Amino acid sequence: MPSDLTDEHGLPLWPAPERNKQPIADALKVVLPPRGLLLEIASATGQHALHFAAELPGWTMQPSDCDPEHLDTLRRRVALAKQPRVLAPLVLDVTAEPPACEPTAIFCANMLHIAPWRACAGLFDVAARLLPPAGPLVTYGPYAVHGEHTAESNARFDASLRERNPEWGVRDVDAVRELALARGFALEATHVMPANNLLLVWRRPPSGELRSS
Repeated sequence: MPSDLTDEHGLPLWPAPERNKQPIADALKVVLPPRGLLLEIASATGQHALHFAAELPGWTMQPSDCDPEHLDTLRRRVALAKQPRVLAPLVLDVTAEPPACEPTAIFCANMLHIAPWRACAGLFDVAARLLPPAGPLVTYGPYAVHGEHTAESNARFDASLRERNPEWGVRDVDAVRELALARGFALEATHVMPANNLLLVWRRPPSGELRSS
């Protein structure tokens, strides 16, 4: 994902966030309520956070990451932007105790396939810990569906990821759903996105309505 592309301050601009930030923002306008605090997990360069702040005027963005290099870029970009609705980044590792935060919703893009499976469990653990009862967790990225890749390019991408690290790989929606159910979350909506990606909305149903099917 990293490239030699930079902004006017010399900070890296990753091509994928530049391409997908507007389609994701458009989907979030449908998925999210009019206002609130959006915790972004694995913000990386901060391109999404700043764009969403501009596109979602009722929302304050709380970016976060756990990678020191990403955090350095993220902090610098947020400081230079001086956008009052983008808060100072948090250090947040989904496999550890989360920092104090009270988000209305959580957003996480392109993390699950480049992290061990325990990070997927950790993401839902963090969501269960921090979100209010009806607060959504929104995830974005490439997914397989019922054991099948949605495009040949995703199959090749999956193979390349697993070659780089056996713990990585494009995740199957069914496997993520099973893990989510164990933590009280159901898959509420699936949005088909450009470039063979999906945007998934997870939410804790009202008490007694959670089903395994």
